[in-house]
Amino acid sequence: MADQHRNFLHHQQPTMFTQFLFLFLSCTTFISITAYESDDFMRPLDHKMLGLDKQEKLSHFKFYWHDIVSGRNPSSVLVVPPPLNSTTGFGFVNMIENPLTLGPQLSSKLVGKAQGFFASTSQSEMDLLMVMNFAIVEGKYNGSTITIFGRNPIFNKVREMPVIGGSGLFRFARGYAQLRTHWFSPKTKDSIVEYNVYVLHY
Repeated sequence: MADQHRNFLHHQQPTMFTQFLFLFLSCTTFISITAYESDDFMRPLDHKMLGLDKQEKLSHFKFYWHDIVSGRNPSSVLVVPPPLNSTTGFGFVNMIENPLTLGPQLSSKLVGKAQGFFASTSQSEMDLLMVMNFAIVEGKYNGSTITIFGRNPIFNKVREMPVIGGSGLFRFARGYAQLRTHWFSPKTKDSIVEYNVYVLHY
């Protein structure tokens, strides 16, 4: 009888071990999946960790944006030409690194660069989509950027575009920019635009 019991256990051990192994691996897999699904790729943060406990302030920046198309060293370069039959230049794209100066003269003090592109987005009027980072190179904001993204109907006397963010001292920035054309040359297509930028930031 004892031999029969031992033989029974001997035959049952692989089956029991297999069942245990399967159960162990199932639990391990479940724990791994659960841990993966609840991983820390997203977690709530305290505002103080990012300096957002400070009082928000409103700053006004005024500078002149120089779109230089002509000459040997243009700051604004056509990278996608418009169709030949377009009266508005619909579809063209310009890449820019335009100087931002304190005064309207190009020789005025450089305070930053507008890096990005603009594109013609209307078949019926001269509308531009502007996507730019204003990279500041002057004062305590040196190395910080203000990001502009918006519609610019260039023949309007005053245009407005939103500030959608920034970096450095302009993290979590928001606001708007008002634009006025200061000068434009029909011959060279060069232009100078006055920017007044109002930014809420910490």
